[in-house]
Amino acid sequence: MLPEPGVSRDLGLPPGPAQAEAAPAPEPGPPPKGARIVARAVAEAVKNTAANIGSYFTKYDPTLRRALPPAVVVSALLYVRSPLSNYIFDEQEALLANPYVNGGGLRFLDAFHRDFWGLPPDRSIGSYRPLPDLVWRLLWHVSHSPFLHHAVNVLVHALNGALIASFVFAVVRRRAQGWFAGGVFLCLAVLTEAVSGVVGIADVLGGLGVLAALQALRLGWLQPLAVFVALFLGLLSKESVIVALPLVAWAALVLAPLFHPERPRRAVRAFVALAASVLALVAYTLLRRKCFPVAEPSLPSVAGEPRWLAAFHAFLRWFRQPALPHDPINNPLIDADTPHRIAGALRVYARGLIALFFPWRLSGDYSFPSEPVPNRVVFPLSVLGGVLLVVPPFAAVAVWVNALLRERRERVRGSFTLEPSVCCAHAALVALGLLWIPLAYFPHSNIPILLPTVRAERFWYLPAVGFALMLGPACSWLLRKFPGRPGILTLVLWLGFQAVQARLHAFDYTDDLVFWRATKNAVPKSAKAHLNYSVMVGARGDLEERLRENRIALALAPNWPMAHIYLGDTLCRLHRAGEAWPAYKRGFELGPNDPNLIGLALQCLWDEKAVAAHQDELLAASEAHPGSWLAYLAIDIVYNGKQYDGVQKKYRPRSYDGGPKGD
Repeated sequence: MLPEPGVSRDLGLPPGPAQAEAAPAPEPGPPPKGARIVARAVAEAVKNTAANIGSYFTKYDPTLRRALPPAVVVSALLYVRSPLSNYIFDEQEALLANPYVNGGGLRFLDAFHRDFWGLPPDRSIGSYRPLPDLVWRLLWHVSHSPFLHHAVNVLVHALNGALIASFVFAVVRRRAQGWFAGGVFLCLAVLTEAVSGVVGIADVLGGLGVLAALQALRLGWLQPLAVFVALFLGLLSKESVIVALPLVAWAALVLAPLFHPERPRRAVRAFVALAASVLALVAYTLLRRKCFPVAEPSLPSVAGEPRWLAAFHAFLRWFRQPALPHDPINNPLIDADTPHRIAGALRVYARGLIALFFPWRLSGDYSFPSEPVPNRVVFPLSVLGGVLLVVPPFAAVAVWVNALLRERRERVRGSFTLEPSVCCAHAALVALGLLWIPLAYFPHSNIPILLPTVRAERFWYLPAVGFALMLGPACSWLLRKFPGRPGILTLVLWLGFQAVQARLHAFDYTDDLVFWRATKNAVPKSAKAHLNYSVMVGARGDLEERLRENRIALALAPNWPMAHIYLGDTLCRLHRAGEAWPAYKRGFELGPNDPNLIGLALQCLWDEKAVAAHQDELLAASEAHPGSWLAYLAIDIVYNGKQYDGVQKKYRPRSYDGGPKGD
């Protein structure tokens, strides 16, 4: 059969006359320039890469094995800090000054006899968390770089995101909703402190324990053992995992018909999950009380107190939580009466929820006076916080009842045992998330007990799990409700904003100077941020800038002993010991029992040969505070300063980036 005229077919022969006339060969043009070739190649590569990435999420279900690789990539892109970063903020105490992590003479299993900071029971400042210390001890033999220790957080955070993705997929049985849930959790910018800061290992490991317990609800007869092991390890990572007791039981109750549609046995499964969780708490508490004995907390015993309050106090006595430090600078609510403390706590809760959804401003510190004791009990943020704390649990119960009714209708139709509807699964996740967020945050709220810190973004790691459980399906619903550009644009903007804020905040962890500069700029009313920034600037030789920041910190917190002593120290290092003395003197009066501050001041005075000029005032101050550290160190330097060249070395403050001073 001959080819039709004007139609080119690859027959391996030259075209005939008719073909040549119909389709004359164009003259060859100039070859494209090199830049155009490169641009086209890059565009094609980007297009192919995007297509391959998109096909991965549309082709594969978000099982743990499939969800983990992209989760690691996202977590690394958003949260990895500089490999050249030094020790920032609490990392100095947690790693450098931790005698268990890097000190000699302590056995590997001594982690169970030390607190989070490596201190024994009689010197503990709370926070019994052996598992993070064990991880740090192992890694310390590999490298002393904080980057390696922080990388563990990045990997565990990725694992947690993958667990959430696979969990939501198991509930809803919809691929997109599982991917969205994991992606939302990974991108939440408020979690940056927990992932980018080394100390956040307690939060990410605690979250891993709770998420593993949730996954255990999918099992059969192994469920109780798996829940017990997961929560026991979680409690060894952070005490706040105690909230998992009611949360895991609630999840077992709500999700039983979705994981086990033929035999839900919801009440039995919830009871078994609760029993396993309680056993994990008992095992953890008995282990801590045996290996880390502390005094029973002194709690008020009021005649005629409500039974629930008496039961709560009895639990605290049995739980034997190590005493937490009370520092008004880190938590000004310590000095408030109960109504104003609760009002301030509700304000902090409302602000935290807003930051969870719209992280306009992120900071590594919110200390005094950025979150002061409120002047009134009732004001907009306290009301908003109260509503958001109390209403969601009741709404969760209502949503669950609605899910029960929907389940009954589907069982009557005979469709539920084959595949529960998406609406039923959504209702279950919403019921779980609504209770999860306020309950998971409650131990950190400063309402049941006072914490050393008034506000920290890492406190939101566990509550963010409930947020992601609800927001994953919500993202999928948004794309179905508003198909095309409106839904996609809204989702891209929100997730993109979260991701950008997370990455920008992670850059704050470049080093200590960058961290505290960003912190004092984000929260300009934090005296602690200005003072720490001044120290970092001064350590790099800029004493004039240190002096300016010192004065700002002192103006914000005029009754803070450290602000006075550090102002004096700056003036002393500028060889202005005469001007430094009034600041030192006021600091001594406000903090006569702080040996580190007193030792810092006295040593600089000695180096500047100014002790003799003020020895009468030092001796008078020691008489005014008998039995104090001020009395001991002042008398010692006056009479024995020449022998020790100032303050005795064991009483001098640890140098910046220095190791442990010993027990």
